[in-house]
Order: sequence, then structure tokens, then C-alpha cells
Amino acid sequence: MISIKNVTKSFGGLKALNNTDMFVPPGTVYGLVGSNGAGKTTLLKHLAGVYRQDSGQVSIDGQNVFENDSIKKRTGVIPDEVYYYPQSSTYDMASFLCSIYPSFDWAYYKELSASFPIDEKHPIRRMSRGMQKQSAFWLTIACRFDVLLLDEPVDGLDPIMRRTVWKLLLSDVAEYGTTIVISSHNLRELEDVCDHVGIMDGGRIVLERSLSDLQSGVHKINIAFENDLPEDLKGLSVLHKSKTGKLHTLIIRGDADDVTGRLKEYSPVFMDVLPLTLEEVFIYEIGGGNYANIL
Repeated sequence: MISIKNVTKSFGGLKALNNTDMFVPPGTVYGLVGSNGAGKTTLLKHLAGVYRQDSGQVSIDGQNVFENDSIKKRTGVIPDEVYYYPQSSTYDMASFLCSIYPSFDWAYYKELSASFPIDEKHPIRRMSRGMQKQSAFWLTIACRFDVLLLDEPVDGLDPIMRRTVWKLLLSDVAEYGTTIVISSHNLRELEDVCDHVGIMDGGRIVLERSLSDLQSGVHKINIAFENDLPEDLKGLSVLHKSKTGKLHTLIIRGDADDVTGRLKEYSPVFMDVLPLTLEEVFIYEIGGGNYANIL
């Protein structure tokens, strides 16, 4: 279980995290989404024990993370920019990781070679960015970590390798109860793999819930009336309105049955309720009407 409570972090005069909370159930895949500068990477660095918070609590399984060796030995990190020793190969890094992580599984490392078609003796610095990411995943997955923190993890990988990586990660979640936190701008991809989602804005997680609850709480409704849309839709939380001819598109937050029931009171001649993607939920929850022309 990952828990962040009332965490604040400032760099000079900039407040990167602003009294934020976060909860990640064990054995789940948690998608951390937000616009640039929202605080996602800073939050991950607190979970990795790189940063010490100014105030609040950062814990994994009830233990404080910062300067906690027992927690760090169970936590793997793949940052946006992969780190490696300049002269090392994937095999060299595997030997190094084996010496510091008791959970490193050499047998699994050898088994994973079938999934990552790169030369384990080739210097990592001479690899392309995508191949370096493959090496990072190969090494990290072989460590059998209990917690994985991934920052833009599949950026630079081709579609086939992306699918391979997600399959391996989800297999670890299913078989070993691995907990994964993923920060990514690829919301369509997160939608396929995440159980829970946290939306960040201004250094805080402003919305956090299971993906199914998040998507079922906001609805896109195409609706038409004999005359026109009533100006005052009483009791409805309308996030966005647009119109094409007589067809109105409404983005409304609330219970689906309640929303459609209230709209039927206005006697529409046509009404269709459509599911929203995670990308659409993010845009309307964070951007509201300012993002009307994006979709």
C-alpha cells in the first residue's frame, strides 16, 4: 500500500507539491496523469526516496520512504531518462543489481532475454534510446520488485515492444501482486492497463478513484430538441456544451440514470449517451470549457 498524506514540497519560491494526498491499493496499476508541471515527477521522486518532503508523510506499507533501505530494496524505478554506468552492458548492470538487490532473479533474467532482442554484452551507451529503455525494463523486471515507479516508461519503444512490456508488467501484477505507479501523457495507453487513476493539477491530486468509477461519473450526451436546448438545465453539473446544427453535445458529471432522467423531462426528440475515454475525462475535469476545441 502506498500512501501520501498532506505532502508539500517547495524548490525556492516554487511549490511543486501543495498539501497533496494519494492512495494506491496494493497489487494495482495506478495511472498518474496531469499537464506539464503538475508535479507528477516530483511525486514519483518522493515515492522513490530521492526527495524529502517539507511536510506531510510518504509511506509504503506503513513505513516512511526517505532513507529507508528496506523499502528501497523493494522499489524499482524507471525514469524518463534511463541511468546506467557509462561503460556498462546490460549484463554488467545485471551483475551490479544482483549485488545490491536480494530479489534479483538470474533465472528470470535469462528467461526474459527472449522478450528483449538486444545483445546483453553490447554497451548501453551505444544503444538507441528505445534499446536503452528495453535494457532498463529487462533489468528492472528481473529484480522482482514489489513496487515499480515508472515515469513515461514506454516512450521511445515501438508498438510491438510496448505491448510486450505491458504484458510482462501486468503478468507480475497478476502473479506476484506487484504495485505499479505510472506517470504518462499517453492516456489512451493508460486506459488499457490501469485500475486506478489520479489526476494532478497545480501540485495536488485533485481527483482520485478507480478507472471504472472515474469514467462512469462523467458522460458525453448527444441530444436534440424540437426547438432548442433549454438555457437552464437545473440540477445538472454541465462541464461543457457544444452544438452542430440541432444536435447538442453535453459533458455532464453525475449518475447516468439521474442525468438521463432529468434530461428526459425536457422532452428531447433524440438522446444518446456515449462513454468517455480517459483522455476526455482528463480534458474536461482539468480544462473545462477552455479545451472545447481539442476533441
